[in-house]
Amino acid sequence: MDIDGHGDGEENLGAAAELQNNSKNLDSEKTKGKCKLYVGSQSLGYRRDYMEVLSPLKNGVVVDWNIVDNIWDHALRDCLLVDPKERPMLLSEPCNNTQEQRERTAELMFEKYKVPALFLAKNAVLTSFASGRATSLVIDSGGGSTTVAPVLDGYVLQKAVTTSPIGGEFLTDCLMKSLEGKGITIKPRYAFKKKEIRPGNIQTVNLDFPHTTESYKLYSQVRSCSNIFFPYVICPLAADCLL
Repeated sequence: MDIDGHGDGEENLGAAAELQNNSKNLDSEKTKGKCKLYVGSQSLGYRRDYMEVLSPLKNGVVVDWNIVDNIWDHALRDCLLVDPKERPMLLSEPCNNTQEQRERTAELMFEKYKVPALFLAKNAVLTSFASGRATSLVIDSGGGSTTVAPVLDGYVLQKAVTTSPIGGEFLTDCLMKSLEGKGITIKPRYAFKKKEIRPGNIQTVNLDFPHTTESYKLYSQVRSCSNIFFPYVICPLAADCLL
């Protein structure tokens, strides 16, 4: 979000880092100065004017390395409280990761974070080893895609990997469209408040925030829908299922 805009980000908690202008993601009128990036679900839980919600991933592959860089900063320095210069790094990667993505990851880890050692492991291999097996068929169903990968003696059979764009986000989108078709609209939590008219009688009052972006409104609706209808998902398979 624009530092010089109407937001009140300085008064709020959350990991923040400065970014240069990114005309592809933000409106040009709001990126004349530097921008502030808020990382983490707690920071996004507080509504701010003109704040856009961006994702660095598309179909499980990184498309915006500036955002990923700040997420790693937040994870290492604010969550784990570790110095990456003192610890070897183990990173997981999707089975459809490209050589360019791997090189970019290694470049950031060695040149920026100065890690002493780095190892990139496939998600399917780590899941198979976590189940105590070197050979298995791993089904990884995440938010943006679903991947089926065979693992043989600790190695992924790359030519046999199958990926589908159907994931948790797709299911949530279908649920929201189904509710809209029945005339039910999911209202974001920031858009209303509860008011007690008299003891035992509570009424909701709508709140108007005209400077809220469509991306943040959609993020809040999807989050509310996920928390209400998909609080827990139990998978009977011995696989890596993250819906």
